[in-house]
Amino acid sequence: MEHHFTGPSYTIGIEEELMIVDGESFELVNAIESLLEDARAPSTKSIDGEIKPELMESVLEIATNPAANTAEAGAQLRALRRQVRDTAGQRGLTVGSAGTHPFALWEDQRIAARSRYRELVSALRFVARQELIFGLHVHVGLDDPDKAIHVANGMRVHLPVLLALSANSPFWRGDGTGMASTRLPIFRAFPRVGVPPSYRDWADYERQIEFMVSSGVMEDYTYLWYDVRPHPNLGTVEIRACDAQTRVEHTLGLAALIQAMVKELAEHYEAGTHLGEYPWQMLDENRWLAARHGLEGELVDLPSNERIATKALARRLVDRLREHAQDLGSADDLAGVDDLLSRGNGAARQLIVYEANHDLREVMAEIVAATSGDGES
Repeated sequence: MEHHFTGPSYTIGIEEELMIVDGESFELVNAIESLLEDARAPSTKSIDGEIKPELMESVLEIATNPAANTAEAGAQLRALRRQVRDTAGQRGLTVGSAGTHPFALWEDQRIAARSRYRELVSALRFVARQELIFGLHVHVGLDDPDKAIHVANGMRVHLPVLLALSANSPFWRGDGTGMASTRLPIFRAFPRVGVPPSYRDWADYERQIEFMVSSGVMEDYTYLWYDVRPHPNLGTVEIRACDAQTRVEHTLGLAALIQAMVKELAEHYEAGTHLGEYPWQMLDENRWLAARHGLEGELVDLPSNERIATKALARRLVDRLREHAQDLGSADDLAGVDDLLSRGNGAARQLIVYEANHDLREVMAEIVAATSGDGES
């Protein structure tokens, strides 16, 4: 398999899936094609990064170019958020960011007119149609394919903490679900998701991917939707565990933490250190506990079988990785993670707004305001 793991190492790219909503009712609007046309108009100011469609016409994706650290990526991300908000505003629309829309129905959403998405719906049917969810994906560049496999394997134990910090989807179809991240069980219906298998090395990864492709079950490795995966075409490890974040500061905080995790694991590989071995079912169980309880529950402190408060585990991890973030020039953005730990994740903040009046439109109004940087959520 061709790959581009050629470095420079630790460059970071951020992708956010955003909701396109009506500026007054805050309902989802199937408007991606018109917004893309507006964004590409000659009069539109050119900025770094991309604006792309996703599976549903009511979803858009913004993606930064590779950056050295979260300060550089953050400047791009803020500009992209402003551009899509302003472009949408010209049509009476706006954008919001959270793991789910609190009261939208997937039955009302149109599939984007792209062959990949239509083929996906043809193959997966209802499972694809009901995937009205919004995620945050972070890419970190590496300079060696075997190192990338080591990092992806090592990231698996961190996925529950990242999910707990980022959980931002407590509502679905107009109802509270009791989950901090409802996005997780919805996406869990897809094949090839969740905690990935571990691979011995790059050659083992190549063999396993080739087996799946030659068997006809998928076209290429991009049809693996695991929470972490090597991305050979881009030369990155991609972490896909997180709900979309409402506040851009939280997106950047999580990205800084992920970049530091990758650096630590890459240095483990360079030092010849072997990764700990964890039962897959316990990695998956921690992932479930994080989705259910967010930061308010407990996780199993692997490799032991002892339970620990999720916040305590997350704080311990952040403290350990802070020096790596400083080396990368991303430490200042860890303040976003500190804020999640001290004031609660997005799910907890949505529930506080909801408890005041039990009004999901009010929740969505707060999401829109905070996505634009104007709210306190």
